[in-house]
Parts: sequence; C-alpha cells; structure tokens
Amino acid sequence: MPAKPRIGKLVVIGVGLIGGSFALALKKAKMVKQVVGVGRSRKNLKDALRLGVIDLVETDAAKAVADADLVLIGAPVGQMPGIFARIAPALSPHTVVTDAGSTKQDVIAAARRHLGAHFPMFVPAHPIAGTEHSGAAAAFPDLFRDRNLILLPQQETKASALRLVKSAWQACGSNIVKLDATEHDEIFGAVSHLPHVIAFALVHQLGKRRDAKRLLGFSGGGLRDTVRIAGSSPEMWRDICTANREALVPLVDGTIAELEAARDALAAGDGETLEAMFRSARETRSRWLIKNKK
Repeated sequence: MPAKPRIGKLVVIGVGLIGGSFALALKKAKMVKQVVGVGRSRKNLKDALRLGVIDLVETDAAKAVADADLVLIGAPVGQMPGIFARIAPALSPHTVVTDAGSTKQDVIAAARRHLGAHFPMFVPAHPIAGTEHSGAAAAFPDLFRDRNLILLPQQETKASALRLVKSAWQACGSNIVKLDATEHDEIFGAVSHLPHVIAFALVHQLGKRRDAKRLLGFSGGGLRDTVRIAGSSPEMWRDICTANREALVPLVDGTIAELEAARDALAAGDGETLEAMFRSARETRSRWLIKNKK
C-alpha cells in the first residue's frame, strides 16, 4: 500500500514557472495528493490544468485555501500584501503558508501585518532557480534540483510549519540554506536584481536606436548571453526592484561609477586601464566559476 502523501491539498497562488515547477516536483516525488491553482489569467490556468501542473482551478483565493495543508504564493511580490489579506480569514489553523518571493523584508512585513494570528504558520522562502521564461507552460519538475532554497524563519515561526516547508523543498531536490531577511535582500540585490536591471537597461537602450532592427540583426552570442534575463517577466521584476530599492540604488550607483571609469579610459585611449579592469573582472569570474564547480 503506497504511503499517504504528506500534503493532502496544495494550493498554488500564481501558477507560473516557480509555482508550477514546485507543484510538478512534489507530484513527481509523490508528496502531494491534490494541487489547486489560483491565478489572474484564465488561459494560463487552463494551460496548467491541461499540462497536469494542477488538478483543479479556483479563481477565488479565499475559497481555494479552505482546508489546505500548504499554500505557496508564487505571485509577484507586489501582489502579496493583497493576497495575504484576502486569504487570512479563510485559513484553517493547520494550514501552512509560504512564498517564493525574491525580496524578503517587504514580504515578511506584509505577512505579519495581514496574516495576524496566523503569522506563526508562515514560512518565508526563496528558491534560487529560474529561467527567462514564464507561465505554467515553462514549468518543469527538476527546476529546483541541486539548487539553493533560502528559508527565513522568524522568531514566531512554528517548528511544525518550518518542518513541512523544509521537507517539501527537499523533496523538490533543493539544498536548504537559512538567511536573515536584511542579509538576503542585500545579497540578492547584488547578484540577481542588479544584473536584471542592467540587462533590461541595455536592451532598452539598444531598442531606442533608429537602427535597432538592423543593429540587432547582426548581434551574436555575446549580446544574447549578456541580455538573456531581459526576457523575464517585466511585472515581476518591476515589483522586485522597487521592493528592494534601498539595497539596489547604491548598487546601481556603483555600476554607473564603473561605466564612467571605463568611458573615461576609452575617451583617453587608456588601454592599460581598460585591460586592468577587464583582467580583474575575468579573474573574479574564473574564481567564482571554479568555486561553483566544487
């Protein structure tokens, strides 16, 4: 007789790449019995149902979470305060709530404010995985395998809630890491949010040129590699960047300073300074890649 799933009812609010992949990974691990999908796009939900990402569609988030064992909020972080407020009155005492947001201080503050007495059953999380694609059709079960999953339990977080969320992500193949929310936002502002701003800004700049179509027609792998992540969801990254602006603005300023230094060297024909900058960057990249291979 097969073991009873640890999660009888999983509700995914925001059935995109992350939420959909989470559902598929848990299905593959036989850890969930039923997945209910909630979202704004009927087409995306229909795709999720057709592809077997979810088992049931529900348009009302409050109705969906009734008697759920686990709720994953995979919507953009700007939508999370409203979602927390909507579902709070309908949550059962045993229901664990978690999120997959790329910023944490704002999400935790919103959960504390809107979930009220249910806040101890909330486990903040951030899977460090993704692609430039979005929507349920982009989801796949191995997205999180061997990737880090950041957990940020609060002082009030119940041990039972933390155990469930941790075991769910481990079933997805994730490596669990714990961080403080402020440290998290500073780190990912530098290594994730800033690169997206740069990629979007570069493509935006090129796209405004009169000869953009002809110019981009001659582009090769260098540009594609540099701006791959500019294919990500503009809405999601708008919310992430504005939510983490306190950490992100100084990082953008630092990048502008680096570009100004490169521009000055170019204007002066100072190849020695440019080479030193490029060499230092290449060495940093090499050390990073070597470390990640271990």
